[in-house]
Amino acid sequence: MPELAHLPAHAPAADIVAILERDGALILDDALPAGELAALVAELRPYVEATEVGRDAFSGARTTRTGALVARSPLTRRLVMDGRVRALCEAVLGPNCHRWQLHLTQLIRILPGQGGQPIHRDRWAWGRHLSHVEPQLNTIWALTDFTEANGATQVVPGSTGWPDDRKAEPHEIGRATMKAGSVLVYTGSVFHAGGANDSEVDRWGLNITYCLGWLRQEENQYLSCPPEVARTLEPELQALLGYAMGNYALGYFTPPVGPGEGPEAVPPEWALKGGEATGSLGGEDLYADVVARARKAQA
Repeated sequence: MPELAHLPAHAPAADIVAILERDGALILDDALPAGELAALVAELRPYVEATEVGRDAFSGARTTRTGALVARSPLTRRLVMDGRVRALCEAVLGPNCHRWQLHLTQLIRILPGQGGQPIHRDRWAWGRHLSHVEPQLNTIWALTDFTEANGATQVVPGSTGWPDDRKAEPHEIGRATMKAGSVLVYTGSVFHAGGANDSEVDRWGLNITYCLGWLRQEENQYLSCPPEVARTLEPELQALLGYAMGNYALGYFTPPVGPGEGPEAVPPEWALKGGEATGSLGGEDLYADVVARARKAQA
């Protein structure tokens, strides 16, 4: 069984990216202090305990998946905005988009008796297109210890370049065993799956994922965190949810009001600031970026 690489939580981003490029996954140890971990579990517990189990083999008949965590959990917002993870997103996703975005927030609780999940790639959320582009970077924050017995995530290191129909052999599958407070970081292209829980305790993992800004998000952030909630958040988090232009002409809208009662083609921020946002489409900075990229491609 291969072992996943482990690094300290504050390891240089370049070292982490090098392992992601080689293996597709690694664990950052002791990334969340014990006090913050306990507070986060307490904040999420009422929602988790009210969540029903899944209805099929993939979602898990002994697994609960609790979402909308940006709207529900202020402490989850801090992890979404974690500077270490955002630096990795910029390195992995930044070269292929002007702005990357939040893709999913979900507390995955694997209950005793849950079998192993089918091994898959998260990038299959968009079908099997653009295989030469890495569309996604993911984290699973361990809110309990992850052990082989309680369902530690199965990961196939080095599988990012495999064809989609390649089947992992048992000896190629590692386990993301880690202490509570650690975080598994993995790409959208690495083969992985939830593990079987053969223990008597639950396994809690906080799945926070990010993707290219020109792709549709798995969790619809505009419904999970609608404008009346999003306007209370810090601007950087608003933008990460998608309340910002993805590129010069990507993401604008027209307020659906009567003739002459509102502007045309305004950026998403307009909806959060009560009409105070100015400008149309993506503004001069995004237009300049589009022109620069086009000239570079033609050179």
